[in-house]
Amino acid sequence: MTFVGIKFDPKVTLVVILGTILPLLDLYDHTLFTVKAYDRFLLYFVIPAGIIVVLFREPLATYGFRWGNWKEGFAWTVAACTGMAVVLALIARRPEMVDYYGARSEDGLWGAVWQSSVDLFGWEFLWRGLMLFTLARVTGPGVAIWLQAVPFAFAHLGKPEIETLSCIFGGAGFGLIAWRSQSFFYPFLIHVFIAGFTRWVAMAGG
Repeated sequence: MTFVGIKFDPKVTLVVILGTILPLLDLYDHTLFTVKAYDRFLLYFVIPAGIIVVLFREPLATYGFRWGNWKEGFAWTVAACTGMAVVLALIARRPEMVDYYGARSEDGLWGAVWQSSVDLFGWEFLWRGLMLFTLARVTGPGVAIWLQAVPFAFAHLGKPEIETLSCIFGGAGFGLIAWRSQSFFYPFLIHVFIAGFTRWVAMAGG
């Protein structure tokens, strides 16, 4: 696709727009459901997946919707969850973390974990699936890993500062694992563990 003498890749263009617009719609609370996690599942998974299948005419597996290299994926998952448990055991006890996550656990730990799982499945598919694998085709994986982490970090605005500032590195780490395993499932599992463990420690600290 060429416009005013400049060549644009239609898929990359659309994916970048989606990676910008969908989080903004989320930020401005365009909701259909009473539970925020279900709106995010629609925004971040159902809409992108529909575009891939209907518009791109490609299988979801092309964008990491598969188990991929499962041995390496599970090895990364175990290592990352173990390391993050040590880090979060200290950080999640900070007053700002206790205030933020304690106030959002009215449904109890398991209710919060369920909603986080629904929520984060879409998050991981958008950034570690659609955006990562699309950008990697034109920039290579090294650049794509960092680029997809940028909107991911901004999507954390409003959360405790220490968490938001770390997300450029956490998002890149998730991207690396997704690329190495060729699947977004493993970053998803790690992300759910981090969300659940953070709430557990924060609730205990409160």
